[in-house]
Parts: sequence; C-alpha cells; structure tokens
Amino acid sequence: MIDLQRDGDVFVLHLDAGENRFGPDFLGAVEDALDTVAKADGPRALVTVGTGKFFSNGLDLEWLGEHGDRFEEYLGRVNGLFARFLELPAPTVAAVNGHAFAGGGMLALAHDFAVMRTDRGYFCLPEVDLGMTFTPGMNALITARLSAAVAHEAMITGRRYTAEEAMAAGIVRRAVAQDEVLPAAVEMAAGLAGKNGKVLGKIRRDMYRAALAALNGPALG
Repeated sequence: MIDLQRDGDVFVLHLDAGENRFGPDFLGAVEDALDTVAKADGPRALVTVGTGKFFSNGLDLEWLGEHGDRFEEYLGRVNGLFARFLELPAPTVAAVNGHAFAGGGMLALAHDFAVMRTDRGYFCLPEVDLGMTFTPGMNALITARLSAAVAHEAMITGRRYTAEEAMAAGIVRRAVAQDEVLPAAVEMAAGLAGKNGKVLGKIRRDMYRAALAALNGPALG
C-alpha cells in the first residue's frame, strides 16, 4: 500500500492504495515513512507519487460514514499529516501522476513543489460541490500556499485545473507527460537534497507559522 525507497539522496514514497484515500492505516503508513525520512542521515529529499490515475482523492468518506463519532479526531490527524510535510527537515516534491482532489490536492500543496501529469488528471478542491467546508487548518494551508486570487477561485468554484492550468496558476511547478512525472520530480528533488534540513525546516516553520498553528490546533476551530 505504501512503499518508501531510497535512491541516493532521494526518498520516493509510493502511494499505492487505489484512490489513496486517507484511511487510518494509510495515514499511519505515511506517518511512519515521514519518520524514516526525518531521521535519515546525510543529504536527503522526498518525492511523493501515486499510482495509476490517482495521486490522492483525500478523505476516506466511507470510513468516516462508519465512524462518525471519530470525525473531529480523524480530521485532526489529517491536518497533522499536512503539518508533518510542512515541517519535514528535507525538501519535498509531489509527483502528481493523476487526480489530486480535495485532501489529495492539499497533500500536494503541503510539498515544496509539484510536478503534474499533462494527459490525465485534475487538481481540484471540490468541497463547495460536496456541501463541505474546510477546517481552519486546511483553509490556512491553501491560502498560505496559493495566491489570494487562485485560492479564492479554487475554493469557491471547485474548479478542475488541468496540469497546464495548474502551472499557470502557480499550483504546480511543472507540467509534463505521464512518463516524465516521476523522473522530473526526482530530478528536482535531487537538486534540492543538499539543502541543510534543519535550516530548511526552520525556514518553513517561520514561513508557515500561522498555517502550522491552525493545522496543529483544534480540527474544527
């Protein structure tokens, strides 16, 4: 389901659980992978990639339907995962191989940079169409990582961005063909791997102080 491999200075986190929804087991496996990267010695960077046509579709709504009494606890854990990426003492690149919807889009935004596939898949924050609101932490993450105009459009309209549109909007750094997504992300990550991890983590913690406070605070405000 989750596989972490290291090739030189770059760790590659493969998400291979269908739509890669954030079920408890999925969250636990990703948390463990981040622990491994954070504790690793020497220069390092992290690339996160999905499988097939999905990068991630976000919240596990089926699990939530069966565990409604744990709704706030669950959202807090999801917010905490986004915070872990923001605080990770290593550069991060999302290799968006397919759809990045809702929490999956936010997962991509929690990385330093993203490379997105051109021929299939959308970046989309569809909460408005699902009758859902954003947690304070999610709102803070999105508005910290996107320009005000792009965040407004993405959150208010639920627009589906193609890779080219996402690049033009500043959501992703590069838009490439399917077979180039992972190599391009790894190349980008390798070029950043020599950055001092502790310094990088401190810069991000200062840069995203408000977003991290919201992500690590009460899930529902």
